[in-house]
Amino acid sequence: MKIAIASDHAAVDLKAELAQWLREEGHEVVDLGPETADRVDYPDYGYNLGQAVAAGSADRGVALCGSGIGISIAVNRNPACRAALVSEPLSATLAREHNDANVIAMGARLTGVDMAKACLTAFLSTDFGGGRHAGRVEKLSNPAL
Repeated sequence: MKIAIASDHAAVDLKAELAQWLREEGHEVVDLGPETADRVDYPDYGYNLGQAVAAGSADRGVALCGSGIGISIAVNRNPACRAALVSEPLSATLAREHNDANVIAMGARLTGVDMAKACLTAFLSTDFGGGRHAGRVEKLSNPAL
């Protein structure tokens, strides 16, 4: 799977660890930055990640910041993206199964690397359930429905 990953300065170390781990797991990783822990603005990286997923440059996205909140808001400004902020594997599973989330968001100050890997494993291995959830998910991108 091709996965785009982006963070802010607070999550640059977690981003690097997860990107390496995802590569080891056999995924193609597109690192959208930043490369250092110098202060940056999370909306810039969230917007870029959302654009990459919306354009089909990546199958899924991983958005990281200190809390995961700010960057998930930025990603969700793109109507083609459904970023879900998670902190444990069940939320990651349900985000995919019920909401067809295409971006997982986590907070580096709140989620350790092992838990982040567990969340990513659940997120990447769960399919969208469709059925009764499909119409609701469609409304997320098309509120007029």
